[in-house]
Amino acid sequence: MAISPVTQTNSPAVASNAPVKPVDKEAPQSKPQPTAAVTVQISSAARAALQEATETVAQTTKEARSGDRQAQRLQAREAATAEEAKESPAARGQEAQGTSVINLR
Repeated sequence: MAISPVTQTNSPAVASNAPVKPVDKEAPQSKPQPTAAVTVQISSAARAALQEATETVAQTTKEARSGDRQAQRLQAREAATAEEAKESPAARGQEAQGTSVINLR
């Protein structure tokens, strides 16, 4: 049994008779499309809702003092949330089941 040397050929595995197109080095530049101007009208209710959602705590406090019922409700809700956070076991560094956390050093 004889061992023959391995040679490499640079011929393609499948020959094709189709003509080869040269590759363009520069892609065609697309022209920028003009943008359409859009006019949006926001209702006064939407404008008021946006203003309420983005106002600062100082603005809410000022409005609540002047009798704004919505601002007063918001302050009451925030105070209740803050009170719940102070009373929760997780806020005191304890587990939710009421067990104490023991630090072993």
